[in-house]
Amino acid sequence: MSSMRMEMSPRLQQTMKLAPRMIQSMEILQLPVIALAERVEQEMEENPVLELKEKPAADQDDPGGEAAPADDFDPDGPMVHDADAELDFKRLEAMDKDWDGHFNEEHRLSRSGIDDAGDKKLEAMQNMPAREQSLQDYLEEQLPYLDLSPEQHEVIEFLISNLDERGYLCHKKTPLEELAKNYGRPITVEDLEDVLHMLQKLDPAGVGARDLNECLLLQIGPDTPHGELIKTIILNGHLEDVACNRLPVIQKRTGADISTIKEAIEVLKHLDPKPGSRFSSDSTHYVVPDIIVERTEEGEYTVRLTEDWTPNIHVNRKYLELYRDKSADPKAKEYLRRKIQAAQWLIESIEQRRATLEKVTRAIISHQKAFLNREHDYIEPLKMQQIADQVKVHVTTVSRAVDDKWVETPRGVFPLKRFFGGGTKNEVTGEDVAWEKIKQKLLDLIDQEDKSEPLSDEDLVKKLHESGYPVARRTVTKYRKMLKIPSSRQRKDWAME
Repeated sequence: MSSMRMEMSPRLQQTMKLAPRMIQSMEILQLPVIALAERVEQEMEENPVLELKEKPAADQDDPGGEAAPADDFDPDGPMVHDADAELDFKRLEAMDKDWDGHFNEEHRLSRSGIDDAGDKKLEAMQNMPAREQSLQDYLEEQLPYLDLSPEQHEVIEFLISNLDERGYLCHKKTPLEELAKNYGRPITVEDLEDVLHMLQKLDPAGVGARDLNECLLLQIGPDTPHGELIKTIILNGHLEDVACNRLPVIQKRTGADISTIKEAIEVLKHLDPKPGSRFSSDSTHYVVPDIIVERTEEGEYTVRLTEDWTPNIHVNRKYLELYRDKSADPKAKEYLRRKIQAAQWLIESIEQRRATLEKVTRAIISHQKAFLNREHDYIEPLKMQQIADQVKVHVTTVSRAVDDKWVETPRGVFPLKRFFGGGTKNEVTGEDVAWEKIKQKLLDLIDQEDKSEPLSDEDLVKKLHESGYPVARRTVTKYRKMLKIPSSRQRKDWAME
């Protein structure tokens, strides 16, 4: 047993030595471009040997200057973990601060570097959406148009502050009696309800309702077509019958004919069940693509990374010279060795990310040219394992490479993961068929069906099979729901009987 341990020991040591580099490379690969830029800036703050490499002016040769590769530095050399080095680490950190004062001119951005960084931040700020107006802001802007006493003004502001994201007041779980108790001073439920009625006159219509029925009723005015029939449908509990397309039930209880009921339901569908939701949309973040894909005149596609967002870094020459100075303090040299090694690992990880992302994207684009050429609107069936085999990497590397990355193409900006899609085999031709194509076929079948006798999910399965698409009923049901297509009963047109 002991001999086995001795045989495995060198491998374990090698694994332990390589693990930090591998972990860092995987982390860097997974970062989108903005997060990578933030990571590099953080590393530059923590590692004094890292320096921004400015782009040479168009009319100058590359000055080289203070930068130099660590040509005689072995990044895979043994790490020193002796006790003295560990004990003196804090002292070396303090020494680093002293060196920073000596070399800070080398580490500081030039005026052009500061301007470039400022331009990028300004560009990002210009592409960020302005803060959207909240429902509360919109309602308070309308208050001057109401004839309110100072006391009522306070009460209506209190009610506005208790609206939820739908525009509803509290909900049934918190009736007006509970709100009256929570008001800052004594107030009757009747006074609270009087002010609530004023709130419910504001725009958007339906705001301040306590449930769905009240919300819809508040939106029905004297000029609403079939207003009385709609009120009857709501008050008599027929909303579920509307959802399930049980029009004969509504006809029997209201006495209205089917065509009139259909017209009333069409008006009802245009009422807003959540009038406050339009003010609570999630903020849309500006997307910075990681990759740019462009089409050449020959019809081919080129791939390049958007590297302008990532600072171009290298190791400062003066720190290298200090590390190579044989007369330098050994502990200081060991500290510098660690910092230079960390800098090299970071630079190499960024370069590896660039190479991997380019290779993976080129392989993806080669499979999805038909989509980019607008030959069809669906993604061809493609698995990550296919790309991994093509570029000769592990499938987890492909997964990390495409994770949270965006690509700008002539057809638009897409998440890189969008270009992977599943499918099945066409039983007639034997070709791979994308699920997107099957969804489109499903839409076509439903669009062409006889609305007096809509196709059931079982009927759709049979017709898809006849077209060579072997899909299960549960798959059809799932896709129908994903496409927000009602069931066959809900699609039935009762007026055609």
